[in-house]
Amino acid sequence: MNPATALAAVLIDELVRCGLTDVVLAPGSRSAPLALASHAESRVRLHVRLDERSASFLALGLARRAERPVVLICSSGTAVANFHPAVVEASESGVPLLVLTADRPPELRGTGANQTIDQIKLYGSAVRWFAEVGVPEERPGQVAYWRSLACRAWQRALGPHDPGPVHLNLPFREPLIPDGDSTWCESLDGDSQGGPWIRARVAPPPVALHLPPTRRGVLVVGDGAANVRRYVAAAGMAGWPVLSEPNGNGRYGDHAISTYHYLLGTPEFAEAHRPEVVVTLGRPGLSRPLMSWLKRASSDGAEHIVVATDLTRWPDPTRSATQVAQAVEIPVAAGDDEWLNSWRRADLAVRGAIDGMLDVSGLSEPRLARDLVEALPNGSLLFTASSMPIRDLDQAMRARRGIRVLANRGASGIDGIVSTAIGAALAHNGPSFALLGDLSFLHDQNGLILGDREPRPDLCLVVVNNNGGGIFSLLPQAALRDPFERIFGTPHGVDFGYVAASTGTPYTLVTDESELVKALRGEGLRIVEVRTEREGNAQLHAQLRDVAQVALRDAL
Repeated sequence: MNPATALAAVLIDELVRCGLTDVVLAPGSRSAPLALASHAESRVRLHVRLDERSASFLALGLARRAERPVVLICSSGTAVANFHPAVVEASESGVPLLVLTADRPPELRGTGANQTIDQIKLYGSAVRWFAEVGVPEERPGQVAYWRSLACRAWQRALGPHDPGPVHLNLPFREPLIPDGDSTWCESLDGDSQGGPWIRARVAPPPVALHLPPTRRGVLVVGDGAANVRRYVAAAGMAGWPVLSEPNGNGRYGDHAISTYHYLLGTPEFAEAHRPEVVVTLGRPGLSRPLMSWLKRASSDGAEHIVVATDLTRWPDPTRSATQVAQAVEIPVAAGDDEWLNSWRRADLAVRGAIDGMLDVSGLSEPRLARDLVEALPNGSLLFTASSMPIRDLDQAMRARRGIRVLANRGASGIDGIVSTAIGAALAHNGPSFALLGDLSFLHDQNGLILGDREPRPDLCLVVVNNNGGGIFSLLPQAALRDPFERIFGTPHGVDFGYVAASTGTPYTLVTDESELVKALRGEGLRIVEVRTEREGNAQLHAQLRDVAQVALRDAL
């Protein structure tokens, strides 16, 4: 057996023993040993994509939803560089990826040889661990090295305290395909019981930080939060309001405050609702009023406790954290419910005001976000783009149970959204939906290209088409009338019906809010387009802010 074939077979087998279920492959020549080993392995689900960027974000979506490592394979050269954006997002979001990049052997590096670049530590600090595997050789001891390396890579990607991407660079010499000889100088087999070469033992949960009892506490839930149900239940017992971003998945129950963005954007309310303690899960960052309130609360003497499973990396963009803990115990506190009830009364008043405005807004972007969430069946996954769609959800979505919301909010790029949504849908056991903007959709329209033998998701892509970058109309750049449209608005004029037709993807255009529920029905990969107007959307957001503040001041 040639060394390239032996290494690839052993590596994939050991990763399967560790728990690998999905492999994503972007085809190429130098990666042939890894591709053939993955194709021959019946215990994994193989996904092939023509475009490395689409492949990498597909793997990101699979790993994010499944919460376990996914293997991502490519050939040498620029193929490796095309993985970089997804690796960055995986790093910032704490998503476990195993990036296996094929490479030319050392004697070809620096010679001008075809498809040969410097791949050593190409992703820099964006990976949790890097290893140059070395050119495989037929000599005793290689199998132990390969299998122990696979176990180390798997466990480092998985965490549990700091999951993220791991990069193994694998230089191969020819021949790259099996030569018909199955002999090797030592046994290639692993554990006869089918387990991993090295069994990692996870430490017991850390001792929780016990907080002093108080009724004037707030739980904030952001992207990537862990143990959400436990903390939401504890906050409920303590009489605390819960301020959860949609992708924090804590916006449910009687304590959820769905209009916190508008409440905290009203100075009178924010001033009157200074907490004694704030506990933050995950990475909040969607609402500027919330971030300003967190910073002000800390400066006023409130404790701001950030819960982070890894104490070497914790989110604190406002620099307001006073303590960081791996776990927190929120105690039940004696006292009346006036603190919580004041939040609830305000939330009820503002909820009624903005819902009333949305109900007469026609087919607007915030109304689409609100009504989409309402229409989803229990057990659904909703993947949302990182720019305006997630903000529209944050500002318009009511509290509800029964759905899971995901987004690429680690680095918050617009790239790879279609592919990530497809990956998440393939890992989800139930119907899946995605809410994305036109630029995000166009940026990754290659994600719609699926080969005949590829696993296909049950995913409805709901695309908001306002012919450009809608978020810029809400930013100061909108005042620059002359250059704005070309360099910020970036109108594209693309007919999405033709984009859908080019890949044979079923397509529906929704022109009235009454058509949405019917358009969402169906199975498989499909597109629903909703056309809106950027300037009108900006005006609606201003009106929502105004009616919310009027309703809140009347209720105070």
